[in-house]
Amino acid sequence: MTDQTDSHRDAPDPGAAPPPRTAPPDPRSPTGVPEPSTQPDARRQSGERLTTAQGLRVDDTDHSLTAGPRGPVLLEDHHLREKITHFDHERIPERVVHARGAGAHGTFRAYGNAASVTRAAFLAETDRETDVFVRFSTVLGSRGSADTVRDVRGFATKFYTDEGVFDLVGNNFPVFFIQDAVKFPDIIHAGKPHPDREIPQAQSAHDTFWDFISSHTESTHMAMWAMSDRAIPRSYRTMEGFGVHTFRLEAADGTTSLVKFHWKPVLGVHSQVWEEAQITQGADADFHRRDLADAIDAGAFPQWELALQVMPDSPDETFEGIDLLDPTKIVPEEICPVQRVGIMTLHANPTNYFAETEQVAFHVDHLVPGIHVTNDPLMQGRLFSYLDTQLTRLGGPNFAQLPVNRPHAPVNDMLRDGMHQTAVHDGVVAYKPNALDGDLPAASPRDGFVTVATPVDGTKARHHPVSFTDHFSQARLFWLSMSPVEQAHIAQAYTFELGKCASVQVRQNMLASLARVDDELASRVAAGLGLPVPAGDVPAVGEPSPALSQVPRSPARVDGRVVGVLVADDGDLGVVGTLRSALAEHRVVVRVVAAHGGEVGSGGVRETVDRTILATRSVEYDAVVVADGTAGSPLAADGRTPVLLQEAYRHGKAIAVVGDGTELLHAAGVAAESPGVHVLPDDNGLDVALLHDLGMHRSWERLMALAQA
Repeated sequence: MTDQTDSHRDAPDPGAAPPPRTAPPDPRSPTGVPEPSTQPDARRQSGERLTTAQGLRVDDTDHSLTAGPRGPVLLEDHHLREKITHFDHERIPERVVHARGAGAHGTFRAYGNAASVTRAAFLAETDRETDVFVRFSTVLGSRGSADTVRDVRGFATKFYTDEGVFDLVGNNFPVFFIQDAVKFPDIIHAGKPHPDREIPQAQSAHDTFWDFISSHTESTHMAMWAMSDRAIPRSYRTMEGFGVHTFRLEAADGTTSLVKFHWKPVLGVHSQVWEEAQITQGADADFHRRDLADAIDAGAFPQWELALQVMPDSPDETFEGIDLLDPTKIVPEEICPVQRVGIMTLHANPTNYFAETEQVAFHVDHLVPGIHVTNDPLMQGRLFSYLDTQLTRLGGPNFAQLPVNRPHAPVNDMLRDGMHQTAVHDGVVAYKPNALDGDLPAASPRDGFVTVATPVDGTKARHHPVSFTDHFSQARLFWLSMSPVEQAHIAQAYTFELGKCASVQVRQNMLASLARVDDELASRVAAGLGLPVPAGDVPAVGEPSPALSQVPRSPARVDGRVVGVLVADDGDLGVVGTLRSALAEHRVVVRVVAAHGGEVGSGGVRETVDRTILATRSVEYDAVVVADGTAGSPLAADGRTPVLLQEAYRHGKAIAVVGDGTELLHAAGVAAESPGVHVLPDDNGLDVALLHDLGMHRSWERLMALAQA
């Protein structure tokens, strides 16, 4: 009988390290030591040549197979299809990109002035109203990441038109990193966490991202946008949107135009500053989705105007020397003004996040009569990728039957069966022509979608148009169009991000690219990194584009902005009521901040506390007011109070102090004479000062002084 003690002693320790793996004796070897194998290890990919999954060597992984230099992408491009298909199926069921999102329902109302360029009824008919669902998102992070990371933001709109669904699947930047969809898996893999450690999450400040950007200089322009304040928006409500690509619109008379889509926020364009964005990530990871939902609940319905840049449909598909098929290029608004053709209002939050925001399925190829795609090679790849993605994420081909995806137009698709089939099809045939069902449903050769006939002629090859080789002129245009404070933020962002790269070579390569954008930019970043300034040929560009700057020329609307009022029990609470009355018509939210919860005040004047100083941070407020009577109070003695004021000051936010509230200002080390800081004996004129400062978003003069300090 086996001794139990010995048995336990001989049993392996589950916490011990496993023994080293040794190969079994090789009977073919005279020494018993295995001979080196000539067969590849199936568990590893160690070949020196790039191949397909089947081992076929690849000649080019940067360009899709097209019919001619400017022709459409061909379906026979096996490498493109395999690469994109594998990428689309990498995650189940979370989206590979745009995983973290927020959505809302709304209505789009057309102005009617687009009838001259498109026969799409939802744009062409005056006051035509169309239901919409919009999903905003970050790109790189997982569903569990934070809202305010530095990243591109998705801005996807589903129009439920009477002629079918039209999806405008865009971003808050008008350009993209790459020119050809075959490189889309590469840029996303470069931006995602490193595969060995799965870090960093939702960040571009790491080696693989900047190695890709510096190695693919077509990304230089987009990287400038990503390092600007545009990449850290204040809210979805103050964020521009773009269709990115050039579309072809067809009018009722058959004429065509090349068009770019823009969303212009009614509240103006506004961003956080970098420290503010970082604090927000820790204080409230759901900051943007909460802001969107709260604004809708409060009746401060977010609005954007849809605008078009309309250009001639010329044979070379260029405008003023700009290649309209290159998704890394913009057309400055100064040479092609935007024409506003309708307004979108978001007025309802989703009833169920999963059923609507998570299951909504967008596709660039969801078009309606009057709107067509072009041969932009990035756009062409998206025509395949989006549909393929939905098949995996939503379990089969019937995702259009989910309520959030269901068209608001009559449907008879003659499709059958498949997973999650909920439609009950009539008839016995699923083909045309037929005699058994009266040859129904009928085709629509006149009022249906008919692809615009465009000539295609060229050699089948992996082309790279000469016009796509200009990688720096528009990056320089963007830099020159920024205000001094925005330029300072861009230089700081590059310095921060490249400072997170372990590879000195990657930093040097990126500095070489920046030297071809602007000498001063390269010098600032090089100084911050402690590296020499490389030489570079800076391209000549035209006049700057003021439309690219976020600094407003005049105050914008302030719907949904938040003012925090710091008060004490024995202090003057009248300022709270004064502000609420004065700012109510502007839909500004006033929150009471005190040392404790419950109520503050004495006698007949009492106010409910919205936030305690323990449970709040400066990022919750667009402006901060310190009421009279706070000096010597528990609020003044709390160390978190000066921190809140210091942060608001550094972030350029409006600060107002009334009466002895100046003592809190001095204790925080905030200079009373600074721009955007208002010291008042009472609350007279306080609302006017706050409305102006809120409308300008920040004190840009103060931010510039801080950047130069």
